[in-house]
Amino acid sequence: MTVPWRRAGRLLALMLLGFVGLSLLLVLLFRVLPVFGSMVMVERKVQSWVAREPIRIEHQWRAREALSDHAKLAVIAAEDQRFPMHRGFDVDEMRRAWEASRNGNRLRGASTISQQTAKNLFLWTGRSWLRKGLEAWFTLLIETLWPKERILEVYLNIVEWDHGVFGLEAAAQHYFGVSADQLTVHQASRLAAILPNPRGWDAARPGPHVERRSAWIRQQMNSLGGIAYLDQL
Repeated sequence: MTVPWRRAGRLLALMLLGFVGLSLLLVLLFRVLPVFGSMVMVERKVQSWVAREPIRIEHQWRAREALSDHAKLAVIAAEDQRFPMHRGFDVDEMRRAWEASRNGNRLRGASTISQQTAKNLFLWTGRSWLRKGLEAWFTLLIETLWPKERILEVYLNIVEWDHGVFGLEAAAQHYFGVSADQLTVHQASRLAAILPNPRGWDAARPGPHVERRSAWIRQQMNSLGGIAYLDQL
């Protein structure tokens, strides 16, 4: 009677080993290969098919040297100021978010750039314990196997900035008609400002909230020490 259970256990173990091996292989490959797509891009395409609302994915990979230092710093200032120091999870920020929720405030996100990179590249949007668990696994992998510069490079190349617009190069052209290496401090801060709601806010025609957030990001960039802060990566 125990044979079927043993077989099921062996099958489960083999599936787990296969998943671990495949995820390790993918992370190792993407350490060096350009990333020409992401699971979130696939998700958006499938959503458009289901809704019968065609969407054109705009995305162009750009190497780290072709990405504006202003944009790199703006995103760190806006999303994850301890990015150079943590190992994928900002425990202090997670604690503050939890304490705020216990005091009756809305639970706010505390995801690091590493976590967002793992989610955007390998997983899907939405909230579930399964996705959070897989996100933690891939975050550990990329933090272990990639340098910080690579994590930021991939993040800037795949993050969503509008309907069908992914990556800094496509966003720079979409909003400002320039290449990713030509973004000014103001343009970079506006792009970083809309990341919490990229399909609802506009970097080219920002409303008062985005303008205030953009100004705050520029203040944070100065407080961090300017682009010299990137030397810590």
